[in-house]
Amino acid sequence: MFGKRAGVLLAAALLASVLGACGDDDSGGGGSSGGGGRLVIGFAQVGAESGWRTANTKSIQDSAKAAGVELKFSDAQGKQENQIKAIRSFITQRVDVIAFSPVVESGWDTVLKEAKDAEIPVILTDRAIDSPDDSLYETFIGSDFVLEGQKAGEWLTQEYQGKTDPVNIVELQGTPGAAPANDRKAGFAEVIKKDPKFKVIASQTGQFTRTDGKQVMETFLQSHDDIDVLYAHNDDMGLGAIEAIEAAGKVPGKDIKIITVDAVKDGMTALSEGKINFIVECSPLLGPQLMDLAQKVADGQSVEKRVLTKETTFTPEQAKEVLPERKY
Repeated sequence: MFGKRAGVLLAAALLASVLGACGDDDSGGGGSSGGGGRLVIGFAQVGAESGWRTANTKSIQDSAKAAGVELKFSDAQGKQENQIKAIRSFITQRVDVIAFSPVVESGWDTVLKEAKDAEIPVILTDRAIDSPDDSLYETFIGSDFVLEGQKAGEWLTQEYQGKTDPVNIVELQGTPGAAPANDRKAGFAEVIKKDPKFKVIASQTGQFTRTDGKQVMETFLQSHDDIDVLYAHNDDMGLGAIEAIEAAGKVPGKDIKIITVDAVKDGMTALSEGKINFIVECSPLLGPQLMDLAQKVADGQSVEKRVLTKETTFTPEQAKEVLPERKY
């Protein structure tokens, strides 16, 4: 009787062990953080401040799923302290790779040194940091924001080529201290300074959001009645500004020419309607490249320190052609 009972208990224990192991595999535990050999990535996103960021998040989540990667995702809600907390949590969880899009450029050395000491490789996505120690991260994948600003400036100079009247520009900047805000401003300024007729008469942050873009543009319009051009560091701020321009009785794209950066679907729609005059593309679809790079660095392979995304520019006519197939 005792032997039979022991046999039943042993069989139950073995069954529980098997079921437990299957449960661990299905939950996605893997890499150095839990078994099963599955790559585990901790990703700290800036937030959901724009259509671009939403598309970027979806690309990363969808690509992780397609690649069989376990993605531990954190939304910083636009706050650096939240990203630092998330990165430290990823270190504690012993993920295989940490990736993040920095809210701002500065202030990352301490936490990234902690990741380095834990031997967890770090990948920067979309935005760079200004640390002199580039050993704190394996690679940076994203756009050339200075080049984006330059492209915006080049279109403007061509648009007003041969004209001598002053051109008054207002600028909606991105989040203060963020790489795209700093670089898009610098690249644009570098180009337009070559011609003295171009003058930035007002420049203020719109925090990369549609709401702030509208509010700041309202202030610009109240303070200046001679605005010729709006340069917005992203589509969402430009779209908010369009609302303010129309409410002021002006025609966006005609009374005030508008240049934006991103080329998300809402922006491209406004471009196709002539409300925006020119958009510099900044692709959010970084997911597939990120998964590929993460696997390589986790495997100890060498990767390029800087990986650029392929992007273009759009006029209203070009927007009409590509808009039906636009994925974001």
